[in-house]
Amino acid sequence: MTSVTPRVLVLNGPNLGRLGVREPEVYGHATMADLAVAAGKWGAELGLDVAVRQTDDESELVGWLHEAVDAGAHVVLNPAAFTHYSYALRDAAAQVTTAGLLLVEVHLSNPASRESFRHLSVVAGIATGTIAGFGFDSYRLALSAVAARLNP
Repeated sequence: MTSVTPRVLVLNGPNLGRLGVREPEVYGHATMADLAVAAGKWGAELGLDVAVRQTDDESELVGWLHEAVDAGAHVVLNPAAFTHYSYALRDAAAQVTTAGLLLVEVHLSNPASRESFRHLSVVAGIATGTIAGFGFDSYRLALSAVAARLNP
């Protein structure tokens, strides 16, 4: 009997491809490539098969969420600016949790401590949980939460 390694898509929204360059005082100096390496390492340590993706395109991100549902993959999602207004993204993310999969919303910074327009998340209400404000560690914590839920 073989066991299947749980798959987790780490999906990132707009402007996160500019990590390391865009507002490093808020988002840090590490890049998306650095995140991909770190998340892969953390995933392997936790017994997860992790794939990291980033797009500035809302429809592509929605498509990736559909792919997660169809493939039975759990999701760590940093919706970035889409967090605050994308009902299309929210509806696609809801399909993940409705399918019985985990969806952890992640933010590098703490949106609640920033400008008031960042305080609303249309994704939070359907997410399994939210982790924010810990920089890259937010992703590590999210992957750890997924692993803990899958192996109680």
